[in-house]
Amino acid sequence: MGVLLILVLWLLSFGGLSNGLSANASSRPAVVNIGAIFTLDSTIGRVAKIAIEEAVKDVNSDSSVLRGTKLNVDIRNSNCSGFLGLVEALRYMETDVVAVIGPQSSVVAHTILHVANELKTPFLSFAATDPTLSSLQFPYFVRTTQSDLHQMTAVADIVEHYGWKEVIVIFLDDDYGRNGLSALDDALAARRCRVSYKAGIPPGDLSRSDIMDILVKVALTESRVIVLHAYPAAGFMVFSVAHYLGMMDDGYVWIATDWLSSALDSASPQRAQTLTETMQGVLVLRQHTPDSKRKRAFMARWNNLTGGSLGLSTYGLYAYDTVWLTARAIDSFFNQGGMISFSNDSRLNSVEGSSQLHLEAMVIFDGGPLLLKSILQTEFAGLTGPVKFNPDKSLTSPAYEIINIIGTGLHRVGYWCNYSGLSTVAPETLYSRPPNRSSANQQLNSVIWPGESIKTPRGWVFPNNGKQLRIGVPRRVSYREFVSQVAGTNNFKGFCIDVFTAAVNLLPYAVPYQFVPYGNGRENPSYTELVNLITTGIFDGVVGDIAIVTNRTKIVDFTQPYAASGLVVVAPVRKLNTGAWAFLRPFSRQMWGVTAAFFVFIGIVVWILEHRINDEFRGPPKKQLITILWFSLSTLFFAHRETTVSTLGRLVLIIWLFVVLIINSSYTASLTSILTVQQLYSPIKGIETLKDGDDPIGYQVGSFAEHYLTEGIGISKSRLKALGSPEEYAAALQNGPENGGVAAVVDERPYVELFLASQCKFRIIGQEFTKSGWGFAFPRDSPLAIDLSTAILTLSENGDLQRIHDKWLTTSSCGSDNTELESDRLHLKSFWGLYLLCGIACFIALLIYFLQIVHKFRKAAPDEYAIDGQGSSRSKRLQTLLSLIDEKEDQSRRDSKRRKLDRSLSENNGEVDLERDPKRKSSQICSDNSFNSRS
Repeated sequence: MGVLLILVLWLLSFGGLSNGLSANASSRPAVVNIGAIFTLDSTIGRVAKIAIEEAVKDVNSDSSVLRGTKLNVDIRNSNCSGFLGLVEALRYMETDVVAVIGPQSSVVAHTILHVANELKTPFLSFAATDPTLSSLQFPYFVRTTQSDLHQMTAVADIVEHYGWKEVIVIFLDDDYGRNGLSALDDALAARRCRVSYKAGIPPGDLSRSDIMDILVKVALTESRVIVLHAYPAAGFMVFSVAHYLGMMDDGYVWIATDWLSSALDSASPQRAQTLTETMQGVLVLRQHTPDSKRKRAFMARWNNLTGGSLGLSTYGLYAYDTVWLTARAIDSFFNQGGMISFSNDSRLNSVEGSSQLHLEAMVIFDGGPLLLKSILQTEFAGLTGPVKFNPDKSLTSPAYEIINIIGTGLHRVGYWCNYSGLSTVAPETLYSRPPNRSSANQQLNSVIWPGESIKTPRGWVFPNNGKQLRIGVPRRVSYREFVSQVAGTNNFKGFCIDVFTAAVNLLPYAVPYQFVPYGNGRENPSYTELVNLITTGIFDGVVGDIAIVTNRTKIVDFTQPYAASGLVVVAPVRKLNTGAWAFLRPFSRQMWGVTAAFFVFIGIVVWILEHRINDEFRGPPKKQLITILWFSLSTLFFAHRETTVSTLGRLVLIIWLFVVLIINSSYTASLTSILTVQQLYSPIKGIETLKDGDDPIGYQVGSFAEHYLTEGIGISKSRLKALGSPEEYAAALQNGPENGGVAAVVDERPYVELFLASQCKFRIIGQEFTKSGWGFAFPRDSPLAIDLSTAILTLSENGDLQRIHDKWLTTSSCGSDNTELESDRLHLKSFWGLYLLCGIACFIALLIYFLQIVHKFRKAAPDEYAIDGQGSSRSKRLQTLLSLIDEKEDQSRRDSKRRKLDRSLSENNGEVDLERDPKRKSSQICSDNSFNSRS
């Protein structure tokens, strides 16, 4: 760069340019000069030149801006060349130019902005969209248009919206194209998408054959979503060649950045119609500028100026607003006391040979920092909408229109803005609402795709290069019903192979593939290692009995599971003895003990409640003890002969008989099950038993069970024993831990079910302790995984998946013995509610009874004190209380009370009869009177 700068300065020394610049003494000069540097004969340049000139006219005719100072613009041509752009920029540095509008090209900007940094002259670009032109590296660069960082984010959102995962980018291989591609790559990666192929177009003159070579390579790739980021000349040639090669037909997706909308907007109607013939169905981005009266008025004025030969693009609007931004910033600069003055750079004078190169002609704009500050603080409403800068020196509220080329016109299908993403509503309307970036809120109108298709393209095909997918298949040596290699060939058969073949046949496109065996054929291969080979590119997919587990899903994508799976425990079982003591098995020991205790307890409670009033519960102590035991035990068979007289006793007995009924029924049902259904037993109850024990555990070679047992639940690897076949399973389980075998085998359910179909000595213990399934594995974000998942669901719904299962996998021949491994004994927890209810009833009855006794005791105690004539001792009171509990209640007193009650009821009934019969009442009165007279 230093050599180039010296060369340019040497060239300028022959230009006869003189310095002669002095500080302008007036703070408001009559004329203020600005520069404008862009490619005049480019698509953007032709529009920008007219827009800038019209803007200068409008500024000078508006007395509210610059107020007496005339704005003068010096337009120079960079010819889209970094070298020429640098030369023109250096020429500006020898004049009294305070700011430069441009450069147009990002390539030129990278070259000349170093000069702006040194000489402190602001450069305002309306077309340099390269996102790497950062404000940190180039502090005097102000972008007055939108950065490609936002545009590539919009492209990535479109790709995500339609569900595509991979795109191809055709880009111009310069700073503009490469940096735009980098921004797109980052935006796609944030959405789990990627650029699968990058096709660079060399800058400079191109031939049609060069473009054809590039597109032929693109056609051989898998993706059909193509993003074109180029200049108009190269871009139109790409579309022309693509149309010739049939790459604009059904199935392709073309997304062009805003270079295309700018070219079509600025072309004449006839020219635009000719250009769009080769790009039907293309999606195009265009920088969004809100509709306004000023904008419509300027567009009408534009048509009068150009006569319709040149259209107005958004870059023309941004160029117009850039002039106004510069004018308003200069006006603010003057209002803040700024003066246009320049000074020499002392560093240039110290350069050897500076006098021959006339380096003293290079001057620094003293007011550059203040003018830059004024530019960034300026706010106004322009043709492009509100003009306002963020702290990072970029325009606020970036937004794009998404255009669909249909027929001879451009049809808008939606918008993108960084506020709410994709929408069919204009961004300025969305700004008044809360931001919503949810997927449900991302909407676009219908699109006509290439080939006049209204169906969203799948976005990928199998490459038409004769290459077949390499599908890895494990070479199993056991359980060959699932996967097995046909001897002497690379063909495979089995349940998994038939499911894959049937699913592929349902796809709407052909899938060229070949099976590649994996494994040595002597033992089952490691499935984890097999899946890892997908990430290294050795296999394009893996088909077989591949379990979908966490560590595998982190590196590959699986299809929808086609078989349910999960780890289970298999262990030997034995028949339980049903001998002479089998009748005790329905209840546990705790249940038997509590039941017996309650029988005795109920007998005692009923005896207490009946002892005072029931002769059957009275007598000598020995007889009463026998009565208590006999009564309580006889209730078990509802054979008790003693009658209960008291209300409380009857209440307790009724509740207890209900409890006995439930216990009898439960005992009978459980005993019937034990004696009529074969019961199996195993000391292992499930995975927890194995985890807590020390016995060896078997697992299948190559299965993920080893990793789960060691890493998942912490079983020592020394306890695990690899088993390779069902025969080894049976032998190890039969031998047991004592004879070098295993206590149990942990394996996936499909293998276990096939194993138990012929091994009736073993059973599945407990439930599955993992939930997973079998699926086919493919690289991350593979569209084939998604399509095959849909096909597998179709197989499941139409019954083909079950028919394939029945073809290869037999059902268990031990189905008649599929019973519970250990009968569920009846435990106390199943009956504690009944016992609690009975206990509460007994407690309440006893409480009421003792309250009655206490009441009688209190009434009897004063009488005894009166007879004795002095206070009774404590033993006397206790004796009195016990005698009240033991004595039999006077039956005559109870009968007397009953007679009084009956007489009272009779008299009441007689009075009622007299009220009903007046004659009888009169007779009764007379009878009473005569009786009284006689008495």
